[in-house]
Amino acid sequence: MTALPARSARLTPAVLLALALVYVVWGSTYFGIKVAIGSLPPLGMLAVRFLAAGALLYAFLRWRGVPAPTAREWRASAVVGLLLLGGGTGLVTLAERDASSSVAAMVIAVSPLFAALFARLWGERTGGREWLGIAVGLFGIALLHVGELHATPLAAFLLILAPLCWTFGSQWSRHLPLPAGLMGSAAEMLTGGALLLLLSLAFREHWGTPTPASLWALAYLTVFGSLVAYSAYMYLVAHTRPALATSYAYVNPVVAVLLGVGLGGERLTALGWLALAVILSGVVLVAWPQREPSPLQEDLHTR
Repeated sequence: MTALPARSARLTPAVLLALALVYVVWGSTYFGIKVAIGSLPPLGMLAVRFLAAGALLYAFLRWRGVPAPTAREWRASAVVGLLLLGGGTGLVTLAERDASSSVAAMVIAVSPLFAALFARLWGERTGGREWLGIAVGLFGIALLHVGELHATPLAAFLLILAPLCWTFGSQWSRHLPLPAGLMGSAAEMLTGGALLLLLSLAFREHWGTPTPASLWALAYLTVFGSLVAYSAYMYLVAHTRPALATSYAYVNPVVAVLLGVGLGGERLTALGWLALAVILSGVVLVAWPQREPSPLQEDLHTR
């Protein structure tokens, strides 16, 4: 069995850049999804998004001489693609037919809690400050729900199920024989996109004439949401702590709400703005660098 990459507690420049991309870009994709499914079928739109992004990335990597995935790696990629892209992104997209983009981002903020719980299945520990940050962030989400949450029961159920699929797939991915580096992202998008296409055909989704706005939103989701941000996220999963890798779920509602207010004409109450401040406090607690254990502490811990 190959050794897992070490997860650092330090906020290196690469980690900070990946966090910034995931925080900002994925926060904007909730609004982009809402625009895209205005005239495109949800599952079919995602299939096109991930197949296009995966094909571009795969072709570029093969051109650079990166080896093609083995049959075993393709199977592992299909598992991760199904859980993350089908179960995670797919369920969110279906839910956004009956819920606003900001509401979708708010509910997905439970991801860090699920990530910490699933990480324990593989023997990983979550520090006390991380648990405190998770609790503060969830309290901020609760405040948002008091005045801002409006969704159908089915949409709410899908939005709760989505982070379960996403975080479980994220943690499991570290223990599967995935292709190394960006080739793993390409294989996951190709297999996940293919599975989404099969689901779209099975549900007989209707393809009408898309509007220019939907096409532009699809292009943005493909390039920035998939090629850029998804690759950055998989880097975080491999190199940082679970709570930090999924801390995007606390910032995404902030970006989603700001876009909704600025571009979508939505309004946020005073309680909503207070909740956003609380959420950001939770992010600081989760992301604050931990002290590396001393050799003596490490030795005592292993006894």
